[in-house]
Parts: sequence; C-alpha cells; structure tokens
Amino acid sequence: MIALLAPYDKTGLKELALGLAELGFDIYSTSGTQRYLMEAGLTAHSVSTLTGFPEILDGRVKTLHPAVHGGILARRDKPEHLAELQSNALRPIDVVCVNLYPFRETVARPDVSIEEALENIDIGGPTMLRAAAKNHPSVTVLVDPADYQEAVERLGASRDGSNSVEYRRKLAAKAFQHVASYDTAIARYLRIDEAFPEQLTIGLEKTASLRYGENPHQPAALYRLDEPGPLRGLPAAEQLHGLDMSYLNYLDADAAWRAGGEFDEPTVVIVKHATPCGIASHADVAVAYQRAYDCDPISPFGGIIAVNRAVTWDMTEAMRGKRYDVIVAPGYEEGALERLRKRRDLRILQVESEDERWKTEDEMQLEYRSIGGGILAQEPDRRRAGDLEIRVSTRRAPTSEELEDLRFAWTALKHVKSNAIVVAKGRATVGIGCGQPNRLWATQYALEHAGERARGAVLASDAFFPFARGDAVEAVCRAGVTAIIQPGGGVKDEEAVEVCDEYEVAMVFTGTRAFKH
Repeated sequence: MIALLAPYDKTGLKELALGLAELGFDIYSTSGTQRYLMEAGLTAHSVSTLTGFPEILDGRVKTLHPAVHGGILARRDKPEHLAELQSNALRPIDVVCVNLYPFRETVARPDVSIEEALENIDIGGPTMLRAAAKNHPSVTVLVDPADYQEAVERLGASRDGSNSVEYRRKLAAKAFQHVASYDTAIARYLRIDEAFPEQLTIGLEKTASLRYGENPHQPAALYRLDEPGPLRGLPAAEQLHGLDMSYLNYLDADAAWRAGGEFDEPTVVIVKHATPCGIASHADVAVAYQRAYDCDPISPFGGIIAVNRAVTWDMTEAMRGKRYDVIVAPGYEEGALERLRKRRDLRILQVESEDERWKTEDEMQLEYRSIGGGILAQEPDRRRAGDLEIRVSTRRAPTSEELEDLRFAWTALKHVKSNAIVVAKGRATVGIGCGQPNRLWATQYALEHAGERARGAVLASDAFFPFARGDAVEAVCRAGVTAIIQPGGGVKDEEAVEVCDEYEVAMVFTGTRAFKH
C-alpha cells in the first residue's frame, strides 16, 4: 500500500506518517516533505523514485506524471485498470495527503509582486487532490489535519486497509471544496477592475454552528469570507463573555458595528431589530451612550450596543439597570470589563478597529444578499458625509453648528432602514423614523418620537420628499426643525424650498440618496 504525502502545512504530518507506516503503508513524498519526515526520524521515499523522473523547473513539475496519476486514478473494481498498471510497472496509490501553497497569505502582503503571487499558485497539489477525490471509492484523500487521526483509525480498523465509501466521499467533498476555494482566491486576485464578472464564486469558511436561525425550526451557521488579508467585522470578533451568539445576535451586532464604523469621533450605536434606535457622538463615550439611549428609552431593552472606542467604567455606570444582549467594541477598560462580565446574559465581543479594518474595505469587496434562486451583489456605499458636495437650496444657509449636525444625521441615516428619517441635535439622534411604506409616515414617526426635542434640531431624509406643502416638509418646519438635508431630485423640490423659506428653515441637497433596505 502506498501513501503519497505532500502537504504544504506540516501540522500533524509526523503523527499521520507514523500511523500510516505502522499500518504497513510505504510513504512517498515530494522533496520538502521527505526532508521534513526524515528529520523527524521517519522513512520516506522520494516521489522521483516512484516516477523515475527528477523534479524539474525549480520544482514546478514533480508529481505531474503517469506513475502518480495512474496510481491514483486506477479503478480498483476494473481488472483492466489494474492489469494496465501492472504492465507499466506502476503501483496503486491508496492515500493522498495534500494541502496547497499559501496563496492567500502571500497576496495579503501589501508588497507582494505579481511574480511572487504566480509562484504561489499550486498546480500539482490541486491536480492530485482532484484525482484522488474523483477516485474516492478507492482512495482516501486528506486536506485537513483535523481529519488525520480519524482516517488512520478507520484505516487500521478495516480489514483491507481502506475506509468506508461514505467516509471517503465526505473527505472527497472536502478536497473538492478546498480546491474550489483556493481557485476562487486566485481568480479574485487576478481580476483587474472587474467587480462583477460573468461567473462569480464566493469562498466561505465555517466558523460556528448556531443554535438556530431566525426561528428555532431553522438551522443556521456562521461563515467568514475566505479571502486574503485580515478577518473583518463580526467573524473576527473575540467573545470575552456570555452565551453563544445567535443568528439574530450576529445580524444586529453587525448592523451596530458597521454603523459605528462610519464615525470618526467616539460614537455609541444602539440597535434593535437590525436598525438603530439611538446614535450619538461625544468625546466621552459615557456621554455618547447616554445620549444614544435617551433618543429612545423603550426600544434598547434586549438590544445591541456598538462602540468605536474602548468601553469605560463611566459608560458601564451609565448602563446600570439596562438589559442588553450584546456589546461590541475594540476594547474594554479592565474595571469596565470585569463589571460587564457580571451580567450573565450579556455577550461581550471585542473586534480590532485598525483604520484599514474599521473604516475602509478592499476596493473589490462586494456586499451580497440572497434572493430566491440567486444572489444580489453590490459595491458598498462608501460615500462619507464629509465627502458630499452639499448644495444650499434655500435663502438661509445652515449655521456651522447646523451643518455639523446635518453631516452627523446623514451618516446615521445610512444605517437606518428605508424610508429613513433622522432627527438630530448636538451630534445625537433624537428621533428616528424607519421602514415605513411612505415618507410622510416615516417623518411623522420621527417627529413624534423627537417631540419637543425637534425644536432647534436638524433632519435628514434618505431620499427626496415627493410632496412638500401640507405634507412632510411642512410638518418638519412646523415641528421647529431648523435645517434639512436631503438628496433632492424630486418634482416638488421647488415647492419644498418655498415652504422652507417661509419658515426660515435651511435646506441642503446632497445629490445622492442613502437607501438601506
């Protein structure tokens, strides 16, 4: 029996080779793996002794040979295949263990050259894996060190030195997926200025099995994007305390975390059912938390908090008596963390917030959303409020304080479900209207929510107002709002300007909308 071992990652390899040798397997390896095994005191034959041909082209060609692929692909249930092997002095290969060159890790380096990237594209490895997986009724294929021990145990327990077909099929599926994910990373790297190719594969790696999905009868799991570079967002989070995260916990925490990442200043975001119920910025995160909470003291119960700075003791003091399911932040003061850990039901997450991870995304990164029978893909909305070319449309221009609040409100607005209306004052939301089927209802809800706090506040709308006089714009002006930011582009824009001028309300147009469905 022959085992061909040529993994790049040597984790668990010594134990695997030892176990196979004890079962009577002859071990063959490529040069680097052979050297590793021999230094570990194990016997390993060069693959060149199997092929009768040396490795050539700086090792580019070493396993691409009939002695390797004939031995792997020969069907054991076909006497003519076995006879052909024998007539050509070839031996069947029963176990193939391969994992691939570190392409993802190589291209993740900012200084990597195209030449170096190409040199780290494995050719022989995927070919052997595909061959072994194709012939899995006869061959055991291994790509994951986590499978080594069980595979050896199953080989030892079987009379003929083979595993069950069902088990080998499971390993074969894993091998094909391993190669598919690898090829996906290569294709993604080689694409130049082509965000939406005709064919698109997405590499994903499972990080957790969840208790259930949106409802208890729905199975669910968490996957991370299997791509070059550091992990991003919630899949990169370290859980410091609390119960396991649920499907809805991840959705809500992601909404809060991404909203917080939009702001340069220390900011607290409170989310319930995947939409903010309070956002506030302040140099002191404890003050920011209190102002975010004050926007809506009812909805935060059982909600999610995201902070784009370290959580302080004073912030935990402000949180006393309030129940939350999740808090996510880039760090926690020691005393604050110990205090939060006393809350049995609170899940505490920590995610690094380096600028590259927190504020920007890879230029080729897409957002995906599933629909029945397909997936929608789009580039993320990367426009920041500070980058907008704001056009004043009314006689009165906003004051510097109003303009600061308008930019804050627009930033918050990007993370509120459409139709979205945000009323803000002092870099804090005081009223939020979201998810309504028409803009008037969303506006009325936000103004009712804000109450007297609407006086002297500003308002942001994620799309133009379709009606003005006797409708949403006039309701905003009558509520005491002093400045409005909206995309413009509606047939009633001139009427909206007239109404605002009558009430001496400043209104600015962004020329771009901020829908979030």
